[in-house]
Order: sequence, then structure tokens, then C-alpha cells
Amino acid sequence: MHSGLCCSGRDALCVSQGWRPDRSHGTCYCDQACTATLDCCHDYQQACPAVSCEVSQWNAWSDCAEPCTTTYRVRRRHVVQEPQNGGGPCPHVQEYAGCVEYWSQHKECRKSLVPALITTGGYGTARRKRDLSSTRDMRGYCVQFLVKSLSSGCQHTRGPHMHWMRYLREGHTVCVECQPPALSTDQQCNGDGEEAEKNQILQWQAVGNTHCWGMWKRMRRLDFCSCPIVHSFLFI
Repeated sequence: MHSGLCCSGRDALCVSQGWRPDRSHGTCYCDQACTATLDCCHDYQQACPAVSCEVSQWNAWSDCAEPCTTTYRVRRRHVVQEPQNGGGPCPHVQEYAGCVEYWSQHKECRKSLVPALITTGGYGTARRKRDLSSTRDMRGYCVQFLVKSLSSGCQHTRGPHMHWMRYLREGHTVCVECQPPALSTDQQCNGDGEEAEKNQILQWQAVGNTHCWGMWKRMRRLDFCSCPIVHSFLFI
């Protein structure tokens, strides 16, 4: 076999004269396909060793593609060694992940994009008593949401302080109260969806369990919450 005669794929011109695997002498091939057709030159494996693809480490994740909207981020790596002579192929060199940035040019995005931080409605009684003196002139409100999805972590909770998360269910309507201590200066709770577009899917996160989160759709705003206690929650 001629030195350096190593071809990719099936190449009828990648031919030589020599011993074949069946111990006969004559025309033999030095292309990648010869291993399947069993007509390689006897020294093909030594002269054309398989070289698998090699890639670099991942670069850092990029910023979100667009600020103030649900979009994606990307990370990349590059090919260091191309595969040769039937070596292992290259893995993917680009990955995408969901992404939301809540700041744009040093300004906060619309509050509808900020995930609502929620806890059990039972926490509200103690909080109202504690903060009553400083919030006499402030009125809260209630927002109804339709739960569209939730993570499995909401059902795998430990400790009695997390049991309320088990009542979050896909398809259920829930009430989330915005009490004065959580009101911002513009009389609004973060994540209440007030500025959301119609039918926009919003995010929520259960306080106390980073693995319990999901998506919901804002239904309406009320003066007072009227959901069953197990479906009543509180903005933090």
C-alpha cells in the first residue's frame, strides 16, 4: 500500500496492489469503505488508523438572545480534530437553554416577567399582625391564576412547612393574595401579571423549595380572595 493513500467514504480510485485479507494478492483498496467490503490492503489498519473526532471544552453560556422576554441562551465548542478513517463522529457543538433576563440596559423589565414568589396563604395572618402598624393606609388585592404546569418537585416535599405545595395542581384555579408588606412603591406585587399580555403564560416559584416551580395564566384581579384555603397562596 502506498504511504499516505487513505481515502474517506468509497473511492474506486483509492486503489493499490498488494495482499488482501483473504491472503490473495492483487488489487486492494485504501478507502474507508473497504472495511465493510473486505477488500482492504493488508496493512490498511496500520497505515490508516481510525482517528475519532475531538472537540474543545464548552464556552461559557451567552447572555439571553433578547432582554425582557422568554428566549434562549447558547453555548458553543469547536472541533479540534476532524474524524479520519472511520473514527468516531463529532458530537454537537452548540447547545441551547431557556433564558429570561429581568434587566435591560440597567433598568428593570416589566414586572409580569419576574417570577411570582409564593408561599402558603396561612402565612398571611401572622404577617398582617406584624406589619399592621406600618400598613394601615395600604390595601391589598387578590389575583386568580390557572395553573398550566408545575415541576415534579412540588410533590416531593419534606417537612410540614412544605405540605402546602402538594395542593398545586395543573388545571386548578388558585388565588394569590397581595398583602401590603409585599406591595412595591407602585402598589403592586412582583409577578402578579398586571402588565402581562392577554393569555400570556407567566412563571411562579414556591418559596422554600427551589425544585417547585411552574407556569400559570392570569385570570382576573379581585378585591378579596375566595378560593378554598388549600388553593390560596400569598405573594412574597
